[in-house]
Amino acid sequence: MKNLFSVEGKVALVTGGSRGIGEMIARGFVENGAKTYIASRKAEVCEAVAKELSTHGTCIPLPADLGENEGVRALAAQLLEREPKLDILVNNAGANWNAPIDEYPEDGWDKVLNLNLRSIFFLTQKLLPALRAAATHESPARVINVGSIDGLGAPPLETFAYSSSKAGVHQLTRHLAKRLASEHITVNAVAPGPFESKMMAATLETFGDAIRSSNPRGRIGEPSDMAGVTLFLASKASAYITGTVIPVDGGMSTTA
Repeated sequence: MKNLFSVEGKVALVTGGSRGIGEMIARGFVENGAKTYIASRKAEVCEAVAKELSTHGTCIPLPADLGENEGVRALAAQLLEREPKLDILVNNAGANWNAPIDEYPEDGWDKVLNLNLRSIFFLTQKLLPALRAAATHESPARVINVGSIDGLGAPPLETFAYSSSKAGVHQLTRHLAKRLASEHITVNAVAPGPFESKMMAATLETFGDAIRSSNPRGRIGEPSDMAGVTLFLASKASAYITGTVIPVDGGMSTTA
């Protein structure tokens, strides 16, 4: 039973890994001994965060715009050039768009769905050779998708594409899990509630006190909350778990 939660020596890729939830996940992997690649759209930010995280372990930047098909292909190619095996893929990159229903733009819808859902499928598809190479019966490779509690129920804000995309992420997780289980690749999702992030900044500034007071745990998420659940899903402790969606929200979605 020793080392149940260890990711020491594993290779991980975290998309959207330069800020917010992605950075929390990447930091958890780096500080626990995983060789961690992070991808994000802005090269200078990606490189700066990787440099800082490298003071705690090994972190390598791979800038890429996953909202574009070419960006997905380029990221997969860069990773496969460097690593024959990939133990952990975290599909975290995402965007949001809030607009009144009568004004909701088509380009906003497409941007959110392309990044939040389409890129997850096609990046996973293109990295299957490396995931398969890492996978064994005793130690499966791991795909961890970042959904949202907004994909578990109808949110109060007019973020129609976001909630739809995250519900799609949860269903895609289950479908991929069914398909890939026989190849010793587990696929699970986490559904975060409110955490400190650039995406949540405006919401927390306006509604932060109300969100905290209505949360059963009386607070918003902290970096260790997100690092902890992803370390669990990436380690031996979860080798018999696939196709799950785990809310990480202080009980907001399960006790409402």
